Amino acid sequence: MSAQISFLDGTYTLIHIPLDLYTTFLQPILRVLIPQTARLHLGADFTPHIDELDGLSDKNQHVFLNISVTPLEASIVCHTSWAKHVFEPIINTLPAQQARTVSVFADSYMVLSVIGAGLDAATRVLELSSPLALAGIPIFFITTYYSDFIMAPTRERENVIAALCEKGFEMSENQSSSVTTPTYSRKNSESYHTSSPPGTPPPSTDDELQLRTFDLLHKRDISPYVDDGLELVQCSGREISQLADAYGHRSSISRHVVTDNRHSWIENVDTKLYASLISVLVSQPRFISITLAHEDPPSLLIDKKLLGLFSDSLVGDMDNILIPIFLDLLNLPSEVTGIICGVSGRLVDDMKMTATSELSYLSTARAGVVILPEEQSTRALSILKPPLQMKE
Repeated sequence: MSAQISFLDGTYTLIHIPLDLYTTFLQPILRVLIPQTARLHLGADFTPHIDELDGLSDKNQHVFLNISVTPLEASIVCHTSWAKHVFEPIINTLPAQQARTVSVFADSYMVLSVIGAGLDAATRVLELSSPLALAGIPIFFITTYYSDFIMAPTRERENVIAALCEKGFEMSENQSSSVTTPTYSRKNSESYHTSSPPGTPPPSTDDELQLRTFDLLHKRDISPYVDDGLELVQCSGREISQLADAYGHRSSISRHVVTDNRHSWIENVDTKLYASLISVLVSQPRFISITLAHEDPPSLLIDKKLLGLFSDSLVGDMDNILIPIFLDLLNLPSEVTGIICGVSGRLVDDMKMTATSELSYLSTARAGVVILPEEQSTRALSILKPPLQMKE
């Protein structure tokens, strides 16, 4: 079975919030996390078609949303209308010096959802990012419990489709929404040619891309590091259909309400999970990444120390400890391409990863996070650091 790549509805905005302003933005973060609160803001004349509620499904759930709090920053990916109506008003109240430290990316982004049944865990980041990097298309990448998500500038839509097709991907019947991937090897992916964007032509092979990536990181003095003692767990909230079995309090009456009151957000989510999420966000956690996509249950990548706050509202392998390796990209422009592919390619090559190996990636607004099992992280760090510590 091949991987399925679908374009999600809407355009999205990426926001960088420095940690010293986190508490200032906590209220808008919670407002976006809980879109039901928009009813209060809009008043009695609520209608799901009002511009402020763009980006929601017919159950008032986000088509896509990512909230990440890391040791480097808070990073938000939300529908552009929510960035405009919820975050920008707060930015406009800040003193000019503080406002300049918050970044609302000028580009609007499209989000591609990848169900990677045809890609093994070790190489899926590389196989998905390589065609776009070789075409000179800047992307952000988010691995979740169920799916992978790729963000690319909306203006690059046709180039994204062309790059995927040119690298051996095939369009499905619905050309406007999805593409499918056949099985192909990394070697013959290099035999396809891509057109060069204005400026410096993109690299023609993954090896060249790796060299350019590490040369850039070295010149900008960007070295990967781990945050001592930080251990992560990838997990998920429960499917709504599982809640009655898990908690035993969803009666036939409440299920009837779900059917008949489609626009009631609170009837379509696990309120126990959201209470825990609010508690965690209020505490300004060391690390949490929340991804909401309307076709998946909520996905979380969290500091292991936070698990106790969620009781039994999470599912997943809580014993599979993951270590994040951070790349602070604050001083690189968002248009830079190839970081994800270059870094993942170096690890896949040098660690000789097999189909049973794990490699995940989280792009935040101003950082990249390589995520590996605990036993592989030390080796990965030793591979990534030497190319960045060469003498001038």
